[in-house]
Amino acid sequence: MDITLYHNPRCSKSRQTLELLREAGHEPLVVEYLKTPPTPRQLQALVKRLGVPVRELIRPNEPPYQALGLNAPDISDQELIKAIAAHPILLNRPIVVTAHGARICRPPELVNELLGSPSP
Repeated sequence: MDITLYHNPRCSKSRQTLELLREAGHEPLVVEYLKTPPTPRQLQALVKRLGVPVRELIRPNEPPYQALGLNAPDISDQELIKAIAAHPILLNRPIVVTAHGARICRPPELVNELLGSPSP
């Protein structure tokens, strides 16, 4: 199964998700999005695949969130996507994409739903 993990190695949830994938016998394509940020087009595709509002992709506790005024309710989805692309630290993580779907894996055990195993 092809699996992509949008990963930040400094994030404990992201490391736990990677460990769960490997324990299940999968070696995902690891995208360290801070080193290789997704483009706005890739982010739009990711939002569509996840089936969530763009705001769910954003980490509101990161410094750029307040600095850019992203908490304003009139900010468009396109503006939010551009902000994430320009400041990838804003991207919520970990995100796992498989042929079975995509999830923001918080908590990490949610990855099991994408692998066909129930979450504990």
